[in-house]
Amino acid sequence: MRLRIEHTTSFNYDHPISEAYTEMRLRPLSANGQHCLSFVLTTEPRDEILQHTDRFGNDVRHFDVLLSHQRLVVTAMSEVLTPGIFAPEAEPLSPLDEFDFLMPTGYAPLTAEIANFAEASVMPDDANATALALMHAVFKAIKYEKGATDVSTTADQALTLGRGVCQDFAHIMIAACRSQGLPARYVSGYLFSRGHDVASHAWVDVYVPGHGWLSLDPTHDRAQTDQYVRVAIGRDYADVPPTRGIFKGNAKESMGVKVSIAAI
Repeated sequence: MRLRIEHTTSFNYDHPISEAYTEMRLRPLSANGQHCLSFVLTTEPRDEILQHTDRFGNDVRHFDVLLSHQRLVVTAMSEVLTPGIFAPEAEPLSPLDEFDFLMPTGYAPLTAEIANFAEASVMPDDANATALALMHAVFKAIKYEKGATDVSTTADQALTLGRGVCQDFAHIMIAACRSQGLPARYVSGYLFSRGHDVASHAWVDVYVPGHGWLSLDPTHDRAQTDQYVRVAIGRDYADVPPTRGIFKGNAKESMGVKVSIAAI
């Protein structure tokens, strides 16, 4: 599917600030059968935008706004071609990747509660079936509810609460997979659905020896399809936030995000 994405982020301050440094991960990946055909990032006020690639292969754009301002608007325009079926990497995991995607993290800690939850879904000697069973278990364990959690909520907290959003579903599944020796990574991106509000989305890749990565969405209890746009991957949300930054000044910041996606 060919999709056009417009992602606008506005930063507003109740008093003028003198400087802002911002980094953004908004360019869709070109990997696993997905192709980013074009990407343009603009800022208002205008400033030079620099680029680097992080250790996970994600595109990072960063810029300084040194002029006094009370509002900063960043617009990302993308065109991307998504595959009908996720195409996993064929090569085995490197020792560093295996370490990164098996170790507990701040958002996906290894707790007794997580391990006990995961053990009930283990299919002996079948990593593929175990990954699918864990996805279904997470889907059944918590209810999707906006506002029930926030950006700092961890997997064990969301599991205990029994409510959350896509970030929480992803973190619970990642922690559950890792507790059973299955490497898992966080995927950030978009989910396109005609007639529905569009927003950023999160799901999970699980590594199955001999097969490669499976891309699974525990929020919807299904595998990735051509409706999914992959933007960044990491150990958990902390590695892939769409925006991160600091500013200089005595002001309170509020942020607004608007996303639109069209099939072309």
